[in-house]
Amino acid sequence: MLSIKGTVIYTGKKIINDAFINFNHKEIVNVSNTSQGEILGEYPVITPAFIDPHCHIGMCRAGEPSSEEETNEKMDNFLALANALDSVQMDDVSFQDSIEAGILYSCALPGSGNTLGGGSAVIRNYGNTTSDALIEEAPLSIKVALGYNPMSTREWKGKRPYTRMGALALFREKLYAVIKKMEKLAKDAENKEVDFTREDEILRDILQGRIVLRVHVHKIDDIESFLRFVDEFRAVHTDYAIKFTIDHACDVHKADVFIKLKERNISVIYGPMDSLAYKVELKHENWKNVRYLLESNVSFGLMSDHPVLLQRMLLLQLRWFIRYGLSKQQAIEIITARNAKILGIDAILGTLEPNKWASFVCWNGDPFDMTSYPVTVYGEGRLLHSLPELTQ
Repeated sequence: MLSIKGTVIYTGKKIINDAFINFNHKEIVNVSNTSQGEILGEYPVITPAFIDPHCHIGMCRAGEPSSEEETNEKMDNFLALANALDSVQMDDVSFQDSIEAGILYSCALPGSGNTLGGGSAVIRNYGNTTSDALIEEAPLSIKVALGYNPMSTREWKGKRPYTRMGALALFREKLYAVIKKMEKLAKDAENKEVDFTREDEILRDILQGRIVLRVHVHKIDDIESFLRFVDEFRAVHTDYAIKFTIDHACDVHKADVFIKLKERNISVIYGPMDSLAYKVELKHENWKNVRYLLESNVSFGLMSDHPVLLQRMLLLQLRWFIRYGLSKQQAIEIITARNAKILGIDAILGTLEPNKWASFVCWNGDPFDMTSYPVTVYGEGRLLHSLPELTQ
């Protein structure tokens, strides 16, 4: 048994003062007022390891030319069989920057140039290889993109949309083709004329809610379009229940659509904040928009969208939420417990509780103080990063 003491411990649910995190290598045993093993250190503040639920780390790599980045595959507009993990390279130096900042887990996704870009991968930033990095407990999700991005890639290969309605029309075409095959097989399971491919199986699982869609979308009416799109298929058959998150939503400047998402129990993965509003569909983007997110009480997490905002800066975005009234504990919860829940890994990560991974960050002071920084970082009970006290 090993123990680490914190003067202040943010558990991801509450704050505990003057306590020990007791852990048996990979997993936490408890958080207690007494140590139950060898004491490895004492720190002013301890937080859970941070989780980035939407990024392209390892795919768009630091120090490499843009011609070598791999966030978007350009051979087709629908890539149900693509998997982001196959383009991640663990020697991206950004991983080490993130570890030193306390961000230990990432959901890497394909970019937003294709209407359906491929599968995501929830990974350990400290994995030696991508096979080591993959967190197999995380459910599969697939990237979908709406709005400006997929209609801006007209020169890429494949059948491409020129408009927003075109992007959704192409998606409808794919789904209705699968529905037609499903209906034929429902009538005759031995129908040898039906060629049900692996892509068809994935699209079927999307229709039936077995795979979550991660929908890249910024504008209010683009969100409304996708809500109508989902309702359309539910009307075709009551078994069709497309599940999805709304990723980004940075141009949403009214509470109404967030309230609607709350009523439908749909989560938002918000951000990135503090990046340049580099296109027209971000003309309403402003840090003050978080008030609508908070007022609606919608379930939400916070992303970096690395490299749009460097992942190591994930924590810095929380200051805007504190300005709108959240406590420091509530702010920390966004990039720990909330992000873990949205990704479906809250049974193992996100809070400092018994039987969860012993992944936490030890700080030399208040994380929200600009002079504070992580001095020791543990992932699954393993020391990943340690600094002596720096005076220079």
